[in-house]
Parts: sequence; C-alpha cells; structure tokens
Amino acid sequence: MMASLKTPTLKTPSFALSSKPRLPSAFSAAFPNTARFSRSQPQRRRFLIVTASSSSFSNKPTVLVAEKLGEAGLTLLKEFANVDCSYNLSPEELCTKISLCDALIVRSGTKVNREVFESSGGRLKVVGRAGVGIDNVDLSAATEHGCLVVNAPTANTVAAAEHGIALLAAMARNVAQADASVKAGKWQRNKYVGVSLVGKTLAVLGFGKVGSEVARRAKGLGMHVIAHDPYAPADRARAIGVELVSFDEAIATADFISLHMPLTPATNKMLNDETFAKMKKGVRIVNVARGGVIDEEALVRALDAGTVAQAALDVFSEEPPKQDSKLVQHERVTVTPHLGASTMEAQEGVAIEIAEAVVGALKGELAATAVNAPMVPAEVLTELKPYVELAEKLGRLAVQLVAGGSGVKTVKVSYASSRAPDDLDTRLLRAMITKGIIEPISSVFVNLVNADYTAKQRGLRITEERILLDGSPESPLESIQVQIANVESKFASAMSESGEIKVEGRVKDGIPHLTKVGSFEVDVSLEGSIILCRQVDQPGMIGTVGSILGEENVNVSFMSVGRVAPRKHAVMAIGVDEQPSKESLKRIGEVPAIEEFVFLKL
Repeated sequence: MMASLKTPTLKTPSFALSSKPRLPSAFSAAFPNTARFSRSQPQRRRFLIVTASSSSFSNKPTVLVAEKLGEAGLTLLKEFANVDCSYNLSPEELCTKISLCDALIVRSGTKVNREVFESSGGRLKVVGRAGVGIDNVDLSAATEHGCLVVNAPTANTVAAAEHGIALLAAMARNVAQADASVKAGKWQRNKYVGVSLVGKTLAVLGFGKVGSEVARRAKGLGMHVIAHDPYAPADRARAIGVELVSFDEAIATADFISLHMPLTPATNKMLNDETFAKMKKGVRIVNVARGGVIDEEALVRALDAGTVAQAALDVFSEEPPKQDSKLVQHERVTVTPHLGASTMEAQEGVAIEIAEAVVGALKGELAATAVNAPMVPAEVLTELKPYVELAEKLGRLAVQLVAGGSGVKTVKVSYASSRAPDDLDTRLLRAMITKGIIEPISSVFVNLVNADYTAKQRGLRITEERILLDGSPESPLESIQVQIANVESKFASAMSESGEIKVEGRVKDGIPHLTKVGSFEVDVSLEGSIILCRQVDQPGMIGTVGSILGEENVNVSFMSVGRVAPRKHAVMAIGVDEQPSKESLKRIGEVPAIEEFVFLKL
C-alpha cells in the first residue's frame, strides 16, 4: 500500500476582495462506469484574480490619481478604494508614493517608466490611462512586473474627432489668425482668404476609432476621403465610403492630411523631410494624435518652403512647447493646448470609463480595455469566465500531483470544442493554466499580463492542441485537458498510459468540474479541496471514508468514483470544504482497500 501523507506546502490562492454566493448546481448524468455521491448544499464560487491588492481583505486598496480626473470617476473610485489625489508630482515624488499604492491613474502628462514599477516593490497592480494613448507608460516594464495597464479608449473618441474637424475648418478659413488680427484693431479681409473643403481629398492616416469618426464627418462636409492603416479592415472602410490606400499614395494625393496614429517606434517622426518632399505642394496637415509623429523642425522647413501651406496642431513632441518655438509662432500654424478630449462630456466619460476599468481590475475581473494583455471583447470574457476558472484550477491540480524534485518544464494543453479554431481564442485560458501551474510552487504572482513572460523566464514550455468535435458550437469548450510530461507523480493513478500526469475537466451548469484523472473518469466540483484515493472497488468505501471525515466535521461537498471495471481498481474523488487534519488523512491511508491517496488544495 502506498500513501501520500504529506500535505504540499502551498501558497494560499489569490481571491478577489469580495465573493458572491452561488446557487447549488444540479448534478448531471454520469460517465459510463462512474458512480458518485453528492450532498445538496449551496456552493460558493471564488472569482478569478487577474490582479489583487496586496493589502489585507479588511483594508481598502489605495488608488493614486496623479492627474485631474472628473468628479464622477472619483466618486466611483471612493466607493471601493482609498483615493489619493496628488497632482503635479515630480518623478522622485511619484516613485516615493507608489510603493503605498495598488493602482495609479494618469493622463498624458505623467511618465510611468521602469523606475516607477521598480519603486512599487510589486504592490502596483493596475495603471489606468485616462485616455487612449499609452506612450507615456513603459509597457514592457509593466508586463515584467505583472502590472495590468488599462485605458479608456471610447469615451473621448467623438470629442477628439470633433476637435480634428474644428481644426481642419479653422485652418482652412484662417479663423485663429483673423481673430487675432481683428482683436489687434485690424481689418484684413483680403489677407485671410481661405480654401473650401468641398471636393478636396482628405487622407486619414490611422483609421481607428478617432480616424474613422473624422472620416465620417469629413464625408458630411463633401470631402473625398482616403485612408491608410495597415491594420484596418477594408470592409469597415468601404462601409463609410472610404478607400484604403498605401502610405505613399495617401500623402501624394491628399489636399489635407489628418493624423490619428499612436506614437510607436514605427510612427516616430513619420512625417519628416523625406515624406514632406513626396506630398502635393500646398498640402494642409492636422494633428490631434501625438506630437512625436511629426518631425517638428522638418515641418517648419516645409512650411517655409511652401510645401506645406498650413498646419493645425493640438499636440507637440514636448508639452507644453517652448515659448520661442518656431513652429508654434509660425504665422501659418494654428495651435491648441492638447484639447482633443477636452469637452465636459468627454472628461466625465473618460473619468467614469477609467475608474470602472481600474476598480474592475482590482476586484479581479477581466479587463476588456487591457493594453498589455490579450485583447478579448467583453462578451467573450463573459462567456469564457467559467472556463478561465477551470483552466487555472486544472493547472493548480496538475502541478500538485508532481512528485517532489521533479522539475516542470513541458506542459501540453488540449481543448475539445465544436467551434472552428478561429472562433476560439485560447490565450486567456493558456495564461490561467500558467498561473495555476506556477503560483503553487513559487513566490511569483502570475496574472494575465505576465503569464507568458513568467513561463519563458522559468523555462516552462506550454504547447496547445485543439480537438474539433462534431455537434453544436453553442458552448465554447467541451473540455480542457492538462498534461505534464517528464515528471514523476505522487499519485501514480494520475499518470496516463503514455507516462504523463493528466487531468481533465469541463464546465457543467457554469461550475468547473474535474472529470478525468489519469485513465480514470470521475466527476467532482472544483471547489474547496480534493482528496483522490486509488482503491479496490468494493462495497462500503464511500461510507468508510465519509465517516472518517465526518468525525472531524469536515464537510463533503461532492464524491465521485471512477472504475475500470466492477470489483477492480477505482479512483474516488472527494470534494471537501475544509482541510482535514494529518491524523484524518493518515486514517484514510490506513483503510486496507485504499492503495494510495493524495490531498490537493485549490
């Protein structure tokens, strides 16, 4: 008789800051050769944690708001967290404060660099960017430190598009220059003759949310609109009457160019001496995106040479720009102080959107606006939520079955589904399996953000396969199977015929269930903890083990027995709400018909 009496030393799993009771699940039909025992009692689900405050459950997390945020957003934050509004912090002051904070909210004026993440000491779990652009946040450093970065990509879309159109029209009709002239006591009607927009070609560079809204409005003004964006779908452009063209064609044929791309290494100084030389003489340029996408010195040269007739700029490579900036002072340049999102409606909308994203992340909810994590639509997150929980718990179970001294290096994950591969995004599930495997055996906190990075750093290779099933694709997955190769197991029955530790599970009525251990089929809800016993299949085993646990007031939530044949070997899986004492586990191991057992903590 083999007995595994040593309870593994495990970290307590991360839980959300709150949990909700769940209605009991109906017990579903058995697998062939499977018997089970269940207790009718309410069950409780713990939410998946993507991020969690390092403060204790009794304390609120702390959110540092480093730039002005709308009152509606602050109200939402204060309902959940302690809010520290500290504006105009120096880099040194920010680094000093950040070690006391679980989340940080900024706009575009605060640089969140590697030093900030290192100074946080691992406590900072969420950075919220109140707006769209995230070029002021070091995403690589955030990912390495397991910090989720979220933004507010929708609330200020219309405001930015409207400002782009306002600058377009103001530039074309010399509104700012004429206004200054009249206020200076002059009346120069002939000097400020403008150009019409009707019939002119507008090239939208960057056809995302803002760019497409600018295109819609420009079409309403009678302009011919073309666009360049290597990632924009052609059908979406055609739907609003816009033609997607190459970058060179866009800048060579446009009368007006409106910029709407993010600042990346690829777009840095995208408009420069070389590209200005390819433009139609007399082109007019609007920029409400990022200042760095234009080489500002080259733009001044193009304006002086007449290649660019006018420019309207809301953003600059350095903000605020220097007072003696040749570009800002140029007579044919209209400037505004980064007002793209500055409407009352947009400011309140952004504040609410980023507050909801940050609070959701701190609660452990999956963020649809995550920037440095798999971008998964909200409806998909909702559908996958129970499978995400299943994936993490299967990983946590599998690694606890590995015998001490065996290094986990190779993991294979199999997804059985009736859906086509393109309809099933497994990145989120893979991240949670990685979390489940690594966290119980290390001090590393793993989340959706740093899962792949952490696995790579530890030499953990995870391969995935998809098994296409016949039938209705109503549910995203039929089952998930996790195999760990090239290791020994503390529970020999968990080894498959090919020599890997193998566990498999599925979701039933929204609840994750363990359905297979090694070659044995079982059925037990993945809640609380689990005892696995390999036994000789004979009458009275369920009662014997149940009595031992009952004597210690350990509540059994589910019990399932899977066997190879009547009166042969079987594996009994027992779900328990409390951790049995070592004495109780020892008594279970001493039952003559039990050949081996293991206690697994979820």
